[in-house]
Amino acid sequence: MGINFNRRGALRSLGLSAGAGVMSVAMQHAAQAAAEPALAPSDGHHLRALMDRLAEAPRRRAFKTVPMILTNPDQWDHEALSEVLAYKPNPRQAWDMTDMTGPWLNLIRNSLNAQVWSFKHPDFLAVAECHGTAQLALYDQAMWDKYQLGKLTGGKFQSNTLILPKPAQTADVKNFEDPAGAFSPADNSIPALMGRGVVFMSCHNAIWEQAAALLEHGVNPDKLSHEALAAELTNHLIPGVVLTPGAVATLPELQQAGFHYIA
Repeated sequence: MGINFNRRGALRSLGLSAGAGVMSVAMQHAAQAAAEPALAPSDGHHLRALMDRLAEAPRRRAFKTVPMILTNPDQWDHEALSEVLAYKPNPRQAWDMTDMTGPWLNLIRNSLNAQVWSFKHPDFLAVAECHGTAQLALYDQAMWDKYQLGKLTGGKFQSNTLILPKPAQTADVKNFEDPAGAFSPADNSIPALMGRGVVFMSCHNAIWEQAAALLEHGVNPDKLSHEALAAELTNHLIPGVVLTPGAVATLPELQQAGFHYIA
């Protein structure tokens, strides 16, 4: 089964929606991420087309404040979420990820490998809906440094190493059986899985609750309100992530669309 070496197109110009625009810096970062060679199967035509559409879909990352409960699609990445919900090829899998320190990246990678090479499903789509401490993996390092987010992992992570590309990602992708290659445990990372088409979704409720935890512990160097601190965390989600109103509410939407739920 082949691998796609083509470079995906950069993000097109995006308009700003009322009250929630798209940061130019975030657009530049997303464009850079979209230009990286994909690890998706070359015969996964539907999957690759979805990856291109998601790269073009806007991400709202210019919030000044956000409310506790989102009530308007302009407050989350509804275009990108709609693309995922509309994806039809089977099978599709939705993962409920709550623990950053757990084996979730390895499990998703194993599922991808078996679906693509064992069961011959090149268009297989996996979605990782993150909340709990798994949500912490979706913030950039600037937020980890500013808000000492490693403390929320019980000290198990001092920095967000899950968003760092690994050397194995540059291995020969034609040798998919390489035990130290791009499809092995040596490449368990969020960038590697994104390159294979996995969609990482962020939970607004988790963002709100983590902002509350920071306020409770006095980790608020800019003296922000709860609404403003949650907005800043939202604005620093890593490129490619799809912001949702809430993980446990979005999972039923995915199930109704035909995704198989994995806790």
